[in-house]
Amino acid sequence: MLQHTFCHIQGIGPKTERKLWECGITTWDQLRKPLPFKLSAPTFANAQETLAQSSRALHNDPAFFTKLLSSSDPWRIFPHFRNCTAYLDIETTGLNSFDEITTIALYDGNKIYTYVNGINLDDFVDDIEKFQVIVSYNGKSFDIPFLENFFRIKLKHAQIDLRYILAKLGFKGGLKGCEKQLGMSRGNLDGVDGFFAVLLWHKYQNSNDQRALETLLAYNIEDTVNLERLAIEAYNRNISSTPFAGELTLPVPDPPPIPYQADYDCVESIKRNSGRW
Repeated sequence: MLQHTFCHIQGIGPKTERKLWECGITTWDQLRKPLPFKLSAPTFANAQETLAQSSRALHNDPAFFTKLLSSSDPWRIFPHFRNCTAYLDIETTGLNSFDEITTIALYDGNKIYTYVNGINLDDFVDDIEKFQVIVSYNGKSFDIPFLENFFRIKLKHAQIDLRYILAKLGFKGGLKGCEKQLGMSRGNLDGVDGFFAVLLWHKYQNSNDQRALETLLAYNIEDTVNLERLAIEAYNRNISSTPFAGELTLPVPDPPPIPYQADYDCVESIKRNSGRW
C-alpha cells in the first residue's frame, strides 16, 4: 500500500489522494506533469522531493512514513515492513511513573518472547533493537513511555498504535472491547484485565505461586499475539475502501500456540478473594 500512498505528502490529504487514484495516478512514479488536475507549484515540488525520500526510505526506514502519516494511517506501512515488526504488550504494578514492569511479551509473527521482572527483564532492551516497527494498542500513550522511563532508553521504532486506527474504523472500548467486537474469544482468560494482572503478580510475588506467573504470562501473551490479527483486520478494512483491495488484502493467519496456560483454579480463587468479579 505504501507505493500507492500520497497522503504523507504535505499539501495532499485523503481527498486529493483519492482524486489522484481516480485519475489513474496510483503509484509514485506516475505523479508527473502534466497532471489531470491542478496542484500548486509548491505542493508539486514538495511531492517530488518527498517521493524521492520515500523511495529511499522503502528499503530500511519505516519511521520516515509514520512521522508523516496521521495517527490513524500507519496501517499503510504494515505489509511492507512486516518482517521487521514486533507486537508488544507490557504488564505493570500500576500506572504511575514509580511503578514497575512485571512482564513483557513480544511476538514477531513466528516466535513469542517473554520477559519477567527478577528473571530476564533486562534482555528486552537488546531484543527490541532487532525490530524496526512496534505494533501495540495504546502503546504511544502507555507502553512505550513506560518502557522508556523504566529502562532509561529511547525507542526510535516506527509505531503502529492500533487504538487510533481501530477507533477511526468504529472499534472502541479498549483492547478487549475491540477483540469482542471482532469476534475474538479469550476462553479461560475472558474477563481478566490489567488490574487482574496486578493481582496475579502479587500472588506470584507473595507466595511464589508458579500458577499465578504462568497465568499472567498467558494473559500477557494473549494480549500480544492478538495484536497481529487486529492489525490485519484493521489493514484489510482500510484497504477495502481503496481501489487496491483485490490485490492487497491479507489472509488472517492461525494464532500461534501459547507456551503458557491460564490456571482456572488460580483465576477463580483471585476472583473470589478480590470481590470485584
